[in-house]
Amino acid sequence: MYASPVTPPKPTLDPVACCSPVTTEVLGDDQAEVLAKSFAALADPIRLKLLSFVAASEYEEVCACDLLEPSGRSQPTVSHHMKILVDAGLVTREKRGLWVWYTAVPERLDALRAVLG
Repeated sequence: MYASPVTPPKPTLDPVACCSPVTTEVLGDDQAEVLAKSFAALADPIRLKLLSFVAASEYEEVCACDLLEPSGRSQPTVSHHMKILVDAGLVTREKRGLWVWYTAVPERLDALRAVLG
């Protein structure tokens, strides 16, 4: 059987990375909306704690099962908060069997930091 070659995904440009610092020019409507979504995801203490746990992990990725105890929340609640972080581009997820593994996206965190100047 013929196996087709695997084409690596094309890198996508992070919409937050394109934003100038807020101290240098006024944001456009689209830029403000993208940034607001990312900052809104960080505005919840549980999500901020979960992101911190994933980003500070000594391992490259963290299993969803390891997020329950440090957050003090139930599995459905953790999944809800992690989905918001994923949708904001702050973490990625990969499902393996029954578990989901999360990885922080340092480029997005760096871009948000740069926007604040």
